[in-house]
Amino acid sequence: MRGRKVTKDEITRLERYFHKTFQLQTIEIRQRPRKEDSAEVYIGDEFIGVIFRDDEDDDLSYQFQMAILDYDLEA
Repeated sequence: MRGRKVTKDEITRLERYFHKTFQLQTIEIRQRPRKEDSAEVYIGDEFIGVIFRDDEDDDLSYQFQMAILDYDLEA
């Protein structure tokens, strides 16, 4: 079950986590324009995925979903 709105405080905390985990300061997390239970993840201006807020059974977690297209793997 997807949960309530992702708050600005959560976005800040998630962004700090992503900076630390991926050692990349250009990762930015933005509120989605039409969806409240998730946020978009960017590196610079490039969209890379979505973070969903899940508070099912009062156990809050976040799921990061990133699609990798076959042509993106070509060097």
